[in-house]
Amino acid sequence: MSKPTKQEAMEAVEVLLRWAGDNPARFGLQDTPKRVVEAFEEYFQGYKQDPAKELSKNFNDITGYKGPVIIREIPFESHCEHHIAPFIGKVWVAYLPSEKVCGLSKLARVVDIFAKRLQNQEMLTRQISESIYTNLNAKGVAVAIDAVHHCMTTRGVHKH
Repeated sequence: MSKPTKQEAMEAVEVLLRWAGDNPARFGLQDTPKRVVEAFEEYFQGYKQDPAKELSKNFNDITGYKGPVIIREIPFESHCEHHIAPFIGKVWVAYLPSEKVCGLSKLARVVDIFAKRLQNQEMLTRQISESIYTNLNAKGVAVAIDAVHHCMTTRGVHKH
């Protein structure tokens, strides 16, 4: 399946605006299709990024270091794969190195790479964990996520 062009994507947004009951030619909506497409390019930039590449920049000398590497409360923004509604929260990552350690910023980048794809919280947790475990050859990995899911708070059950 080929990726639609930017023009085709903007036309699809116009269709959705009409479907919702509004007029895409209305003054306030004239640039909305373009803005939505640009926003989607930002929201889903993780599809163009490789977590293995980020984690390949590491330190191989961990002589004498035996403790876990922990980074707390990494903020993230993602979109639910069921409704394309945002879910926003924080991630805690810990891993026990075996032969190499990456910089803490690389862990935050891995979180962003996977968060910038259509997701659910369980899959996001698994992808972050598996990527760190595999690419750093870690002895163990723990990932926890706390998030507010707008697919639950602004629609459906309307609960936090």
